[in-house]
Order: sequence, then C-alpha cells, then structure tokens
Amino acid sequence: MAGKEITIKAHDGGRFMGYITVPRSGRGAGIVVIQEIFGVNHVMREICHDLAAQGYVTLCPDLFWRQQPGIQITDKTQAEWDQAFKLFGGFDLDKGLADLTSSLSYLRARPETTGKVGAVGYCLGGRLAYLMAARTDVDAAVGYYGVMLQDHLGEAAKIDKPLLLHVASEDKFVPRDAQQKIIAGVKGNKNITVHEYAGQDHAFARIGGEHYNYDAATLANNRTASFFEEHLAG
Repeated sequence: MAGKEITIKAHDGGRFMGYITVPRSGRGAGIVVIQEIFGVNHVMREICHDLAAQGYVTLCPDLFWRQQPGIQITDKTQAEWDQAFKLFGGFDLDKGLADLTSSLSYLRARPETTGKVGAVGYCLGGRLAYLMAARTDVDAAVGYYGVMLQDHLGEAAKIDKPLLLHVASEDKFVPRDAQQKIIAGVKGNKNITVHEYAGQDHAFARIGGEHYNYDAATLANNRTASFFEEHLAG
C-alpha cells in the first residue's frame, strides 16, 4: 500500500516530515507510528503499510528533524548504531513530545481520518507512546519494549486512556530490575495492560533484526491489532 511524505507544522514554527498511509477504503481511525532510533526508515514505513492494510490512516513523524532531518538508517552496521545512539543522546524529550502532539493534531484533522486516533511506538517510540498516554489526549497507545519507562512511573496515575505495553524479559536495554519496577509501578492503573515475553530480547518484533522472533512478534502484533480494534475502530 503506497504512502507519501507530507509536512507537519511544529508548535514552535518549524516544519518536519511525516510519512502517511491511507487504507484502500480511503478512510479510517488514525494511528501515529513512533519511530525507533533509526528514523523513519523502511521498517517503520512497513509498519505503517501493515496498519493501513488493517484499515487505519497512519502517520510516522520524523522526530530527529531538529538534529538531522530525513534519517533513514538500519541496524546492520556499527556505524549506523553509533549514529543512532548519538541521535538518541541528543534527542530532546519534551520537544519530541510536542512534535508528537502536533502530529496527533495533524492526523486528526486529515479528511481521511474518522473518529479516534491512537499511537504505537517501538524502543524510543515505546517510551514516547507511554508518555503520550500520560500527557496528551491520544485515544489509545501501545509501546513495544519501551526504554527508560522506570523514569516516568510517577506519571502512571495520569493515564486515563487504554495503554498496552509489550515487555521483553531479556531486554538488553531494560534490565530485569527496571522491568520489575515498571510492572509494579503501573499495576494499580486499570487502564494499563502489560504483556511479558519470556526469553525475548529487545526489538523481538523488528523484522530482519538480530533478535526478531516470529512467534513472539506475531503474538504481540495480534494483541496490538485486537487492542486497536477495540479502542479505536470498535
């Protein structure tokens, strides 16, 4: 399913790229797709296409534009990993969330978007999906192996819309003690659902990635599809 690049106006006057896809029907609920540390690359665009095939209007905004617009790198070389971690280190969380809020508003205003708008994020995007659930009016959010969530547990009580978290038990970027803090920290909020994936490492759902696991990815993606069907399309 074809997508295209569009331009989104930032809250502070800048402009940045977003990759948008529309379902064959031409209309649907919306989903903001939040990038990993590799930019709006082939992997993220394919996620947009997959969600569009499920009937959603999707938008993946370029969150590294303030450092270097148009990042599209892979996880295949050390040089790309080094570049990705440098971009991650230079990422301004609050400005990134402001850009996601602008993206959310942009997607809601598109004529193809009907009804609710959700968000789904991976790695850095998983962290941002959690924070969108806490700080924005997104209708539902999903985070895959979000990093540093333990630093934001004080915001868990503010989450009043459905949030689904996929946690990899052997995540090399989220140690087990941090996972336990996260699970315990959100346990009291009935709006938050956590699924753990035993034996899985970070990015187990990234097709072509070192730790991709078909069974775990399929299970997580099916849970996400059911979640969005219930809370966005239902």
